[in-house]
Amino acid sequence: MRDSARIILVTGGARSGKSALAERLTLRHSGPLLYIATAWAGDGEMSARIAAHQARRGDRWHTVEEPRDLDGALARADDSGRFGAVLVDCLTLWLANCDGVPPLDALCARLAAMRRPVVLVTNEIGGGIVPADAAVRAFRDAHGAMNQAVADVADQVWLAVCGQPLRIKPGRESDEL
Repeated sequence: MRDSARIILVTGGARSGKSALAERLTLRHSGPLLYIATAWAGDGEMSARIAAHQARRGDRWHTVEEPRDLDGALARADDSGRFGAVLVDCLTLWLANCDGVPPLDALCARLAAMRRPVVLVTNEIGGGIVPADAAVRAFRDAHGAMNQAVADVADQVWLAVCGQPLRIKPGRESDEL
């Protein structure tokens, strides 16, 4: 089955089911699939999380670990012609790996130019209280700006809540605003 959306953003809170949803959306595409992982295993707990994600995926998936050069990894995936679709998990870690200052314009331009479908995972972190620490507020603000910029170029935006998917773009309001 082929999905008509070329760029899909999946967001949600921690442990909301967003990665599993993103994997299901990516599996709609034919051919081998590429998983671009932005995480790196800095400790045993993170290693276990990465292993759990890998165990969930099957033989159709090829993994590339790229914590910083997301634009380059997407360009190589698109140019190779080997993959039916690409999954990026996750933009929040990529932002942190870029010290809160990612090359966002380059990412959005790359996404707009992609020939392969791309599904991206990000966290929704702006729903809580205003952090007391200036550095944490700056990260939260940069994260919100990143999510909005990627959502603007995305054909679809999904929210995962309690393991349940909710499509928020396009929505009924999209046509009215």
